[in-house]
Amino acid sequence: MQKEDFLRIALDKRREEHAFRQLRTPGQLVDFCSNDYLGLARNERIQEEALRICRQLPQVHGSGGSRLLAGNYELVEEAEKLIAGFHEAPAGLLFNSGYDANLGLFACVPQKGDVVIYDQLIHASIRDGIRLSAAPSFSFLHNDLHDLEKKLANADGRIFVAVESVYSMDGDLAPLVEISALCNRHGAFLIVDEAHATGVVGEKGEGLVQLLGLQGRCFARVHTFGKAVGCHGAVVLGTPVLRDYLINFCRPFIYTTALPPQAVAVILAAYDVFPDLDAGRKHLQRLIQLFTSRLGGRSETPIQLVMAPGNGHARGLAQHLQGKGMDVRAILHPTVPKGQERLRVVLHSFNSEEEVENLAAAVLAYS
Repeated sequence: MQKEDFLRIALDKRREEHAFRQLRTPGQLVDFCSNDYLGLARNERIQEEALRICRQLPQVHGSGGSRLLAGNYELVEEAEKLIAGFHEAPAGLLFNSGYDANLGLFACVPQKGDVVIYDQLIHASIRDGIRLSAAPSFSFLHNDLHDLEKKLANADGRIFVAVESVYSMDGDLAPLVEISALCNRHGAFLIVDEAHATGVVGEKGEGLVQLLGLQGRCFARVHTFGKAVGCHGAVVLGTPVLRDYLINFCRPFIYTTALPPQAVAVILAAYDVFPDLDAGRKHLQRLIQLFTSRLGGRSETPIQLVMAPGNGHARGLAQHLQGKGMDVRAILHPTVPKGQERLRVVLHSFNSEEEVENLAAAVLAYS
C-alpha cells in the first residue's frame, strides 16, 4: 500500500457519494452565496475609515505576538470596549475568528461535573469546543422547548445551554425568550451565538438578544464579524470576570498571534457604518418577502432554503443555477443529514428584486 492510499480511499468514497469538496472562485456570477449580507466587505466608506485609522498607527500589518506577549495594543482594547458598549455588555474579548471564539469558550469554561446542553443544529465550532471540554454534553431537538426542558430537568450540576440566535443552515430564529425563561427556571447559563444575526437583526443590527431585551440573561454572547459586518474576527461578550477567565485559561486566545491592527481598524470602521444601514436592512426584508412568496419557506432572515434531497439532486440544481449566472451553492450530506440536502440561498442588500425573480424562475424551471 502506498503511503497516501488511506487518504485516497476516503476521498474516493466522498466522490462516490457526490460529496467531494473543491475550492473554486465565484467569478462574475450574481452573489447568492456569501454571508456578506449588507455588502460591507466591498464598502468604500469602511475602506477609507480603516485606512484613516491605520495611518495613525506606528505598526499596522502584524501584531507581533499573542495578546499576552507583544500582541496587545491600545486599538484592540479600544475596539473591545466600543463593541461591548454597542452590544450592552459589561466586557468583551476579541478573537481571530468565530471558530476560535466558540472553540475556546466551550473548551475551557464548562468543567468536569458540569453539563452542556446544545441545540442539535448548533454550529460545528461549538461542537468541537464541547468535545475538548471535560463536561458531558447532550443535544436537544432543534428549537424544541419541551425536549430542552426535559434535558434540563434531568441534568445535574452546573448547566450550560448553547444555542444560535439565527441558524446558519436553516435561517430560522431560536425562541430565545422561552429558552431564557427555561434557563432561569433551572439555574442554567445561557450562551448565544449571534453570528448570523449581527448586523441584520435589530434596529441597528445589534442582534436578536438585544432586540428581545435579553442581554442581562446571557452568560455569554458570541458576535462574529465575517458575515454582515464584512470583515474578520469575533468577540465574546460577558462580565469582566468571564473576560479575565478567558485570558487566563482559553488556549485559542493564549497561544494565537493576535489580530493585526489593520484588521482591528476594519472592525472599528464596520461598527461605525453598519448601525446606520437601516435602508439596506429594509431592502433585505423586501427581498426575503419576495423570495418566500415565489418559492415558499419560513425564514425571516437572509438565509433561505431550496430543499433538494440527495447529493446528486442538490449538486445538479446548483449547477443549473450557476449556468444561469447565479452563484448558489449546494449544502450536502454530511454537512446536513441525509435526505435534507438543499441549496442555501443567501440574499443581500445589494441584490435586486429582478435578480431574485430570475433566481425563483430558474429554480421553478428546473423542478
